[in-house]
Amino acid sequence: MDSGAGTAAIPREARSAGSLATTRARRRYLVVVGILLLLTVGSGFGLIAWGNPMPAGSPGFWRIAQHRATDVTVMLLVAVAQAVATVSFQTVTGNRIITPSIMGFESLYRVVQTSTVFLFGVAGLVAIQGIGQFAIQVAIMVGLAVALYGWLLSGRYGNLQIMLLIGIVIGGGLGAVSTFMQRLLTPSEFDVLAARLFGNVSNADPAYLPLAVPLVVAASALLWLRSRRLNLMALGSDTARSLGLDHRRELFLVLTLVAVLMATSTALVGPMTFLGFLVATLAYQFADTHDHRLIFPVAVLTAFTILAGAFLVMKHVFYAQGMVSILIELVGGIVFLIVILRKGRL
Repeated sequence: MDSGAGTAAIPREARSAGSLATTRARRRYLVVVGILLLLTVGSGFGLIAWGNPMPAGSPGFWRIAQHRATDVTVMLLVAVAQAVATVSFQTVTGNRIITPSIMGFESLYRVVQTSTVFLFGVAGLVAIQGIGQFAIQVAIMVGLAVALYGWLLSGRYGNLQIMLLIGIVIGGGLGAVSTFMQRLLTPSEFDVLAARLFGNVSNADPAYLPLAVPLVVAASALLWLRSRRLNLMALGSDTARSLGLDHRRELFLVLTLVAVLMATSTALVGPMTFLGFLVATLAYQFADTHDHRLIFPVAVLTAFTILAGAFLVMKHVFYAQGMVSILIELVGGIVFLIVILRKGRL
C-alpha cells in the first residue's frame, strides 16, 4: 500500500515541479519584457528630447520634436521588419546563423542606387526620389524574391538549400555589377552614392511612410498570427507534415512575407546586414523560449533599443547622425564570430 501511495505521489511531484518551472519561466519573461519596454520608451524619449536647443514646451521645441519623431518612426519600422523577418527566416530555414540578407536584397538595393547615379547622375538620383521610386524598389525586390521562391520551391525537386545557395550567387553577382559601375563614377558622384549605400536613418523620406507603414504592419501581423505554424515548422519539415501542415505552401508564404519586410526596410534606410542576426540571437537568449508569439515581441523591443542606442552614440559621441549601421555592423560582426566559435553551445 505504501508502494502504491509512493507511485501515485511521483506524478504529483512531477506536476508540481513542472508548474514551478513554468511559473519561473513566465516571471522571467515578464521581467525581460518589462526591462526592454523601459529601455525602448527611455531611448525613444531620449531621441526626441535630448539635445533639443529650444525651451521645453515652446512651439520651437515641439517642431523639432516632431521632426525627430519621424526618425523614431523610421527606426521602429526597421526594428519590426528586421526582427520579425529574421526570426521567421531562421525558423523556416532551420539555421540560426543566416539572415534574409543572404537572398541578395541589399545587393539589389546597391545595384538600383548605383545604376541610377551611373545612368542619370546625381541630379537624376535627386529628381526621382519620392514614394514612386520607393514603391518601385520594393516591388522589384519582392517580385524577384517571389519568382526565385516559386521557381526553386515548386515542382518535385524543390529544395530550400539550393534556393539559399542560388540567392548567395545572385547577391554576389549583383554586388560585382554594382562595384564595376562604381569604379566608372566621378569622385563627386561616388561620394553622394556612398552616403546612400550605408544604412542611414536620414535616407528615409517622410513621404515613404504612408506606404512603408501598412506594408510592415500587415506582413508582421500575418507572421505573428502564424506563430503556431512557425512553431511546427521549427520542428522540421517531416515532423510538420506528419502533424498535418502543408509545409511547402507555408514555406512559400512565410518567405514571401519575409521578402516584403526586408524589401521595405532596405528601400527605406539602406542595408543593415547584421542587425537582424544580432537581434534574433539576443532575442532567443532573452526570451528563453521557442514560442514565436513570445519571441517576436522581445526581438522587436531589442531591435529598437539597439537602433536607438546606436543612433544616440553616433550622434552625440561621434557626431555622425544617422549612420547607425557602422556601429551595428561592428557589434553584429563580433557577435556573429562568437556564435560561430561557440556554435555547439548557443
